[in-house]
Amino acid sequence: MYAAGLRLEFRLPNCSSLKEKRRRLRPLLDHLRRRMELSASEVDHHDVWRRTAIGVAVVAPQAGRLDEIIERIRRWALELEHAELVELEVGHVEMP
Repeated sequence: MYAAGLRLEFRLPNCSSLKEKRRRLRPLLDHLRRRMELSASEVDHHDVWRRTAIGVAVVAPQAGRLDEIIERIRRWALELEHAELVELEVGHVEMP
């Protein structure tokens, strides 16, 4: 088993309230959870209007498959219209 934790840092341009931020964030989390079948949650900048950080857990049976999933998440994040990817951190979990 291979696992990784990702932290995606986004800038949300022209976001004018926390309510609007939540409205923009909900479809991102839904996409990761439902369409990509991953565990995802907002992990930082909870009270900041124009920033957010999303944590994602990824598990795969082979290292190559794990890398494919991480690359798919990266491409998806770069293509978003209403959120700008600022940083992507990947931490691999070592299994004994």
